[in-house]
Amino acid sequence: MQDLSVIILTFNEEKHISRCIKSLLPFTNQIFIVDSGSTDDTVPIAEALGARVVRNSWITYAQQFNFGIANNPFPTRWLMRMDADEYVLPELAAEINRRIPDLSGPVSGVYVKRRVIFMNQWIRHGGYYPTWLLRLWRAGRGICEETWMDEHIKLSEGQTVRFDHDLVDHNLNNLTWWTQKHNQYAIREVIDLLNIRYNFSENESVTPRLMGTQEQRKRYLKIQYASAPLFTRPLAYFLFRYFWKLGFLDGRKGFIWHFLQGLWYRFLVDAKLYEVYQRAGRDKQAIVEFFIQEYDKDLTQVQRSPSRV
Repeated sequence: MQDLSVIILTFNEEKHISRCIKSLLPFTNQIFIVDSGSTDDTVPIAEALGARVVRNSWITYAQQFNFGIANNPFPTRWLMRMDADEYVLPELAAEINRRIPDLSGPVSGVYVKRRVIFMNQWIRHGGYYPTWLLRLWRAGRGICEETWMDEHIKLSEGQTVRFDHDLVDHNLNNLTWWTQKHNQYAIREVIDLLNIRYNFSENESVTPRLMGTQEQRKRYLKIQYASAPLFTRPLAYFLFRYFWKLGFLDGRKGFIWHFLQGLWYRFLVDAKLYEVYQRAGRDKQAIVEFFIQEYDKDLTQVQRSPSRV
């Protein structure tokens, strides 16, 4: 077993948690779950597989994950972030066993590739694979950045390396669940886009950089996207992704994915943003009051899950 512990946040993940934990056991049995009040069998399933579980009231994803880092009961040299509906491929588990012990002191973080499975199909095109994510880091050198969407691990120091093999994001819920969840995600996305303009908070986040790491480049491009005209930018993004980035090669299920995730979802974000401007205007305080009045309860619910956009 490696000198490595894994942190997972859960809320009603009985469909996924066993698959996730079992994929980790080839390289560690030090699995720490922070649960925010599951009412299904998530907790007993996890504990039966040897995971250590604590309950903690939810505020935001970043605060919950950073609580997990601060209260991790396993004094390991390395930490790993997993989402409950993800799992590690055997090839990546073997690579972790082989390479982690040999990483030198200057290396603080490890990037791995994520592959997305949608309707039981691997989405290979449209710029969606490979998606490189920093998922392993030395204890004491990483925290979760506090943003409303696309929360990444931010290193305080050190170099990074890339591993060759994949983890898999394969949510087993149906399409109705997916669309309802993304309707809620759209609220968070609106806040994130508004935050670029109004700077609601000064929390830790990755540094935007076009030629930096994938998360730095993504943050930079998001800032550019935020300045583009409403309603035209979702269409331009979809066309770029579906044709220029060859999303059409993913077939019929791929079309559903790229259309819903690349166009419908982002058009919905712009429609909600348009509504904010229509009802609250462009004054910063009026926008804050609008969200408190209209979305405070919804935001509490949706923040229980990490974003997938």
